[in-house]
Amino acid sequence: RLGSSAVIVVGIAGVVGVLVAMLAMAEGYAETLRKTGSADTALVLRGASDAEVTSGLDRDSVVQIAQTAGIARDARGEPLASPETIVAANLPIKGGLPDEEGSVQLRGVGPQAWAVRPQVRIVEGRRFTPGLRELIVGRGAVRQFSGLVPGHQIRLGSQMWTVAGVFASGDALESEIWSDADIVAQTYERGSSRNSVTVKLADPNGFAAFKTALEANPQLKIEAMTTLDYFSKQSAGTATVIRVIGIVVGAIMAVGAMFGALNTMFAAVAARAREIATLRAIGFAGLPVVVAILLETMLLALAGGILGGALAWLLFNGYSASTLAAGTVGKLSFELKVSAELLWVGLLWALTIGFIGGLFPAVRAARLPVTTALREL
Repeated sequence: RLGSSAVIVVGIAGVVGVLVAMLAMAEGYAETLRKTGSADTALVLRGASDAEVTSGLDRDSVVQIAQTAGIARDARGEPLASPETIVAANLPIKGGLPDEEGSVQLRGVGPQAWAVRPQVRIVEGRRFTPGLRELIVGRGAVRQFSGLVPGHQIRLGSQMWTVAGVFASGDALESEIWSDADIVAQTYERGSSRNSVTVKLADPNGFAAFKTALEANPQLKIEAMTTLDYFSKQSAGTATVIRVIGIVVGAIMAVGAMFGALNTMFAAVAARAREIATLRAIGFAGLPVVVAILLETMLLALAGGILGGALAWLLFNGYSASTLAAGTVGKLSFELKVSAELLWVGLLWALTIGFIGGLFPAVRAARLPVTTALREL
């Protein structure tokens, strides 16, 4: 019964493939944001703000934050604090229509940004020169937008900027483009204010003391959190939405696959009524018949689950995608992650579909009167 068996295997493989791919998208998105933060760096925002783009800190606040106890210092005694400005910029989409543009997050950073984020490294070209309209661009941004080649000029707003280099960080920062904070603020008329201050803590476990010191300053109205907590919170909402969509789509497809398994197994039971009746006549009870049919269905479901998981891993593991990230003004580039845990979830779905799809035909076969089955054939 190659044809009827293939119906079950292919149907369940489709369910598992789609489900694992959607969950891999959520996992890749969340993992990219989680890797962006760490427990030994902190992000300081304006009070009651939950994202950098909605925050605003005046110059006095920025200076006082940088002088707060608990911040690490470099060899010259300067605090490792990077006041930063976030703005939205439009660039031509790579492979899009001639006039099609997309939003990218332009981050203006201070001179300590490299010490605060040591994972950021130049992989092509050089760093931008402070005081000039030069940019460095993340590898994720290079994949999404055209013209981001070292030495080339691009237009942001009404100004021309030179791309100085390409950087890699292995996290969400790769979707951004960076420049000098003073130049970004001047170009976009932000004055001396900044959206946030990112700091390196002197003690990896010293965030609580640092936050207490900030809150003790009556001149500051701020919200502080570790960058690990910040980016994990930013990923939670979107990742949950993607997971819910994946489960809903998978459930709808699972119902179809389940009915396919039911129809196939009912037909198989009808075709083997004489065999089943003969087994019952020579003394086999109903339970072994149920187990035999369930075992057959679940083995087919197992094959479908393995096939669907293998296809999802081959086609989507490491596949690059992008979406608008919460708390940002540009798209986040990330890679889908098909993990062993997701493959196991897909396999459990396949076995569940197989069990339900085979249970009712198995019970019907066990209850079929022997004389009736033999007489019909």
